[in-house]
Amino acid sequence: MPGFDPELQARLENAGVVAVLVVDRAEDGPPLGRALFEGGVGAMELTLRTPAALEALRRIRSEVPDMLAGVGTILTPAQVGDAIAAGAAFGVSPGCHSRVIEAAFAAGLPFAPGVAVPSDVERAIELGCSLLKFFPAMPLGGLAYLKAMAAPYIHLGVRFIPLGGLTQGNLTEWLADPLIAAVGGSWLAPLDAIRRQDWAAIRALAAEAALAVQQVRAARANGAGR
Repeated sequence: MPGFDPELQARLENAGVVAVLVVDRAEDGPPLGRALFEGGVGAMELTLRTPAALEALRRIRSEVPDMLAGVGTILTPAQVGDAIAAGAAFGVSPGCHSRVIEAAFAAGLPFAPGVAVPSDVERAIELGCSLLKFFPAMPLGGLAYLKAMAAPYIHLGVRFIPLGGLTQGNLTEWLADPLIAAVGGSWLAPLDAIRRQDWAAIRALAAEAALAVQQVRAARANGAGR
């Protein structure tokens, strides 16, 4: 089915943040994956915005096997097959296209469609998805808008991965809300840093985000224990 099985979703939630990446050169994939993983970020989404993305994914899956690596910007049913062939652990789309979700369902690719309005959420739920990408998060109104939009569906178990305008500065606010399964962020590996092959800078950004995840979880645990 297109939804995430409990084990895979648990891995994603354990990661807390998902690095959303644009890669120009396939050979940059493995060192990029290692830098993120060594920094403490164990999930990434390679967007299909460049011809190198799928080959980069193949290399990451081969050389950084512990990284949970998926494919984003899936816009057509054919790209579902491409993602699976490259070894994607999951797929993500910016919108909620029924034919793409159905193709993921048929192929067995765990899939998180993008939602922006209530009708998107209802379409995704109808098609079997409960882990949804909220995009573009900040331009739409941020966490306040998401909480208002999601209110009628919370009892159905939907969770969200926000993307679009998320930064280290607002990461904690989002992660602390129970609606949020994980946070997607392109700030973790800026395109210019990838092009410079500045793996140390990316490792440092990943470590900063991973620390924020740990702090939010510690605060939750302390709150639950009182």
